Amino acid sequence: MYVEFFPTMAGKLGGEGLIDELCKGFELLTDKDKGVITFESLRRNASAVLGLGDLTDDDVRCMINEGDFNRDGALNQMEFCVLMFRLSPEMMEASRCVVTEAIEEEFGDRTHRRC
Repeated sequence: MYVEFFPTMAGKLGGEGLIDELCKGFELLTDKDKGVITFESLRRNASAVLGLGDLTDDDVRCMINEGDFNRDGALNQMEFCVLMFRLSPEMMEASRCVVTEAIEEEFGDRTHRRC
């Protein structure tokens, strides 16, 4: 369901709106004292906020590990946002296209300039 919903949401909200919504989602799942998503905060909020009460501890650990790039055992805001994009292959492809276009535009402009 998420994989199908995320690109639609991105299309409707635009880039800035999507990032705002991801930040709101991050805030819902964080440990308020630590400012990151911990095993405990995800375990607690997966049920209360997301309605995913049937997740096992292993499921929660896997979710944290999937996005924990700095291996500190928690997800910071950037790791969470990257994870959300990684979970949607369609969004990854769209992001890749935007970056490619921006690079081509930047370098294309430079090659046509005269010093």
